[in-house]
Amino acid sequence: MTDHETRDDNPIRAAIREAIEEHSTILFMKGTPEQPACGFSARTVAALQSLGVPFAAVDVLPDPRIRQELSAISNWPTIPQLFVGRELVGGCDIVTEMYESGELAEVLGVPESAGGRPAPAADAPAPGLQVENRLG
Repeated sequence: MTDHETRDDNPIRAAIREAIEEHSTILFMKGTPEQPACGFSARTVAALQSLGVPFAAVDVLPDPRIRQELSAISNWPTIPQLFVGRELVGGCDIVTEMYESGELAEVLGVPESAGGRPAPAADAPAPGLQVENRLG
């Protein structure tokens, strides 16, 4: 089965695939950008927000099947998971390393000067983008 195919008997997997297809940058996380429910999600949100990149976010906590199906699609076991251009970038550690090297800014198409510095603290205040969670 390719990324563009979905199974009618798995609506959660289909909804995840659709969300990845519809949003150029999407973060599957614990909690919301305004209220992350774990430090890893908070740090990933802080990196994205410090680059000024709009992104969609999906809270995986309301239904454990979301996390299970997401990991089956991405072959990545941990949360958060950042997708850019329909491709998995990685989790918190990879996003943080990419932010610090400037590579994340490049992948996201923002000015190079925006990255290449220590990652922001997870509690850095910045507005987030709320997205309806259609996966629940």
